[in-house]
Amino acid sequence: MQITDVRVRKVAKEGKLKAVVSITMDEEFVIHDIKVIEGEKGLFIAMPSKKSLDGEYRDIAHPINSGTRERIQNIILSKYEEAMSKEVMEA
Repeated sequence: MQITDVRVRKVAKEGKLKAVVSITMDEEFVIHDIKVIEGEKGLFIAMPSKKSLDGEYRDIAHPINSGTRERIQNIILSKYEEAMSKEVMEA
């Protein structure tokens, strides 16, 4: 599986949510609404989720193992940083 496209949409408001990202895998499958969040230990991603009847949030789509999650997170955060530095240069 290869991530063939990453689209970063910066969030304009202040807060922990920094961007919302869509990724395309193998030019055939897209996951929307991955969040880039500023945490106490730095940036991380949160997979798309929805609130269940018991009030808990459950991921709609997520990697099965930690290696895949880390690879997806590294690619997304790299593209996020690239988009932010490009935005600064254009300002």
